[in-house]
Amino acid sequence: MSGLAITALSLSHFRSHKTARLCFDGRPVAIVGPNGAGKTNILEAASLLSPGRGLRRASADEIARKPESLGWKVTADLRGFGADHQVETWAEGGDTRSVRIDGKAATQTALGRIARVLWLVPAMDRLWIEAAEGRRRFLDRMTLSFAPDHADAVLAYEKAMRDRNRLLKDQITDPHWYGALEAQMAVAGAQITANRQAALTRLRQAQQNAETAFPRADLTLTTTADADDLVAALSDNRRRDMAAGRSLIGPHRGDMSAIYAAKSVPAEQCSTGEQKALLISLILANARALAADLGAAPILLLDEVAAHLDTDRRAALYDELCALGAQALMTGTEAALFDSLGARAQCFTVTETSGISQVLGAPPAAPH
Repeated sequence: MSGLAITALSLSHFRSHKTARLCFDGRPVAIVGPNGAGKTNILEAASLLSPGRGLRRASADEIARKPESLGWKVTADLRGFGADHQVETWAEGGDTRSVRIDGKAATQTALGRIARVLWLVPAMDRLWIEAAEGRRRFLDRMTLSFAPDHADAVLAYEKAMRDRNRLLKDQITDPHWYGALEAQMAVAGAQITANRQAALTRLRQAQQNAETAFPRADLTLTTTADADDLVAALSDNRRRDMAAGRSLIGPHRGDMSAIYAAKSVPAEQCSTGEQKALLISLILANARALAADLGAAPILLLDEVAAHLDTDRRAALYDELCALGAQALMTGTEAALFDSLGARAQCFTVTETSGISQVLGAPPAAPH
């Protein structure tokens, strides 16, 4: 199966990189270098080839290289669905992020229609034991990969909710002011919940009978109001919401729970290693489902994914990535972490001197 792929990636004044250009051939990519060298910055640049704020959720201004603060730019040649594209995304000093596809101005949502990009970063390792917000964000990233228009529903819901929250804070009681906003929240909220449920269904299907070394996660979506009854629930809850100064029910308060299926243990009660394995399992299931649905495996960004895996599970991960035909950009501090990939992967080394990152073609040979 021929997957989606970045064939060339250029960075200009992006984080620690003044300038960098990497050319890829579709194989998995190992990016090796010491901590702080700028490896993750390359993955972050690639993550901006999809809608949203990227894998660090950074503002446009935070991404710009300091102290120059000239703005930044990422350019990529992308093998998309049935066509090749050139994608540019950038922000000039103080401006918001812009996107251009094949020389024409485009929305971020359009990026999700020409390719799919998934990622797993160390910050997600505590996903199951921290606040629900992170799990919602993780779920919505997966949902967005199946339904690019999910972003539009989320934006519509959040806009209407902000306007409703403003009324609540101002202690407005006129029901006519609330009615239209709550109707908008209900329509968009029902779509958000339906999209999330559909994504979980696809993930369950992709995990069933999959030949994988990683544990199956049984996922459940919990919501604070039934989508069909949301408009009535919002109306009934106005007095309580007014006291709080914000909307207390709706998909923005939903959560996702996971069970380690083989042990029937909630994810938050699993060991650190088991929680990491569940996350990898979900990313692989997401990739398998997309490959089955779209005929092309997604681009995967896996930051320090091999560091906490034993040798056998590390090799199993690489075998699964290659079997999927997925282009996976992976970082690690040691070239030895990628030994079992052998010639199946491209390798790059990233170094840093005086705050400037440099990308080299291949990592140094490991000492014997």
